[in-house]
Amino acid sequence: VQLVESGGGLVQAGGSLRVSCEASGRVSDIDTMAWYRQAPGKQRELVASITNGGRTDHADSVKGRFTISRDSAKNTVYLEMNSLKPEDTAVYYCNARVVVHTIERSTTFDYWGQGTQVTVSS
Repeated sequence: VQLVESGGGLVQAGGSLRVSCEASGRVSDIDTMAWYRQAPGKQRELVASITNGGRTDHADSVKGRFTISRDSAKNTVYLEMNSLKPEDTAVYYCNARVVVHTIERSTTFDYWGQGTQVTVSS
């Protein structure tokens, strides 16, 4: 699975941005796709996720402001970000998770994009 993000940039506080992540390769194996972010000096954190069945989940810090969605025909996942705050500044990474089930065990594989910078100025 290969992931390519796009759409980051610089925006003023209160503004909006949409980042995209296009998946290629064995996309039919993907169980969940997600957006993570990592700010300087901080750990990478989960922002939002969407399962193969369409169930979404958003971190408390972005609920009501960010929305994850997907276009299955384009193998693309989006993160719509509204009411952006300076603390949303980070590199945003797309993640695809594949879970392989065998009789003995389930093994998880995580794939990552290269990241896209989102900077929110105050």
